[in-house]
Amino acid sequence: MNGFEIAALIAAIAFAVLIYFLIRLVGQVNQVVARVGNTIDETNKTIQVVTKDVDILSREVEGLLVKSNELLNDVNQKVATIDPLFTAVADLSQSVIDLNDAGRNLVAHVETLGKSTAQAAVAGKVGKMAIKYIKKNKETTEG
Repeated sequence: MNGFEIAALIAAIAFAVLIYFLIRLVGQVNQVVARVGNTIDETNKTIQVVTKDVDILSREVEGLLVKSNELLNDVNQKVATIDPLFTAVADLSQSVIDLNDAGRNLVAHVETLGKSTAQAAVAGKVGKMAIKYIKKNKETTEG
């Protein structure tokens, strides 16, 4: 074998080894691509399921919002209905406060009047006793 044949043989072996590794690499790339394809298929299925679930949830949430709005409107109407009641209660409370103030004023007036009456009664008794005393002195001096 001459040098050219040895070089050709080495080149052929190197080419065969290169082809072998390229075939293995292509096989591994093929497996990775297959796995990626499976992952994409599963992802698409999951996205479809999630999309359906989101659509269902969206409809349910919309229904809940409609019911919540109806309930809120009903509550607002009922609150508007009882607002006059609270106004009447506030007015009644003010009337009770005014009545209490008037009662306190009356008690104070009666108390003052009672003191004046007591003083007048005492003055009357003193006057009556003085008149009796004067009459008695007059009778003793005349008699």
